[in-house]
Amino acid sequence: MKIGELARATGLSPKTIRFYEAEGLIPDPPRTGSGYRSYADQDAARLGFILKAKRLGLSLDEIKGVLKLHDQSAPTCVHVRSLLEEKLVQIEGTIQDLLIFKEQIEKLKEEATNLVDCRPLGGDICS
Repeated sequence: MKIGELARATGLSPKTIRFYEAEGLIPDPPRTGSGYRSYADQDAARLGFILKAKRLGLSLDEIKGVLKLHDQSAPTCVHVRSLLEEKLVQIEGTIQDLLIFKEQIEKLKEEATNLVDCRPLGGDICS
């Protein structure tokens, strides 16, 4: 299939497909006699995996690592599970940071309810 057909099948733009190709996420496809890229069903499946992995928050380097294992016929599920565990740890840390930040904002908001608007008193920006 040509790049436009692959784009329609995957929901990606041809530009994105060429980018993934340039980054080594999908192999360089063979070319037709007239120079058009000729993609196979495996390329669509590979792009589907890339899209799912990106939605899960994996970086392109992490995805490339999984695909490299796949291309070497090595098991990939244990590696993917490990990446997802790391992602969960990162998410938990982010949630904790956001909860602390939320508490700080709530505290500042509470303190601000007792402030008099400083502009009429010659102040410049709300303290």
